[in-house]
Amino acid sequence: MNAIHNTVGTLVVLAFLISIAGNLMTAFGGRSFRWQLPLAYGAATLLLLQYMLGFSLLGSGEDVPVSHYLVALLAILPVGFEHGFANTRQNLRQRGLYAAVAEGVTLALVLVAYIIGQSNA
Repeated sequence: MNAIHNTVGTLVVLAFLISIAGNLMTAFGGRSFRWQLPLAYGAATLLLLQYMLGFSLLGSGEDVPVSHYLVALLAILPVGFEHGFANTRQNLRQRGLYAAVAEGVTLALVLVAYIIGQSNA
């Protein structure tokens, strides 16, 4: 189960990285892509799956620092900002910029959680 959690963690990082690239192209290029919104929701769904896997591993007896859990759970805030605020902007460039910033914060948080988890493995 730990290997699956690590693999999904890698996929979460990659999904947010690709999603940021798409939103930056929208923010600075002025055009959106059909795959952007499904990718953003896919990245958020992978993060949810990662949470479920992490909660199922809580009783496994492994000694994981509390900071791993706290930083990982903080990532839900910028995801909520992205889907609740950024996606409701009327201006396409604003929508891309706000989404890219929110996903950048999310990526930073999941990367820190990922590094903490990997250093513990």
